[in-house]
Amino acid sequence: MFSIVQPRVFLLFFAVIFSACSVKINSLTPSDSKQIGATLDAFNKAAASADYDAYFAFYTEDATFIGTDATEVWDKKAFMVWSKPYFDKKTTWNFKTLERHIYAGKNKDIAWFDELLDTQMKLCRGSGVMVRVKGVWKVQQYVLSMTVPNSVMEPVVELKTPEENVLINKLKGN
Repeated sequence: MFSIVQPRVFLLFFAVIFSACSVKINSLTPSDSKQIGATLDAFNKAAASADYDAYFAFYTEDATFIGTDATEVWDKKAFMVWSKPYFDKKTTWNFKTLERHIYAGKNKDIAWFDELLDTQMKLCRGSGVMVRVKGVWKVQQYVLSMTVPNSVMEPVVELKTPEENVLINKLKGN
């Protein structure tokens, strides 16, 4: 005879097994996490000190940089060209990490991160993907986003609507 206890036992068993498996998802060693954190710190420092060569050495050759403007999606070479005048004039960005999280899945050579940054634009979020290349952690993709407090969302949306409506219509093919 089927009992209501059996489904509960099954669900409990499934929950325990799922929880045990999910603990194994982050395969980063403490050493890897430390290396990734140090890499990101040095990456931000290279930008702040306008060290063009050092900054771009942190990227993989096929890296992507996604900026705060919806049109800013660059491969490494294009981003290098765009940013070179800023590095030459020593007018680069100075991002200071306030909080950082580093994650990894089953592949021990791929990690991702998010961090809150103190910048000239106030709070921003940097996020991205790191890959281990010949034993060295490098930036595969970097995404810079401005944060918008919920309390000021409406006026921010009003400010950006005219310009972004043009882009939305262009992207829709209108």
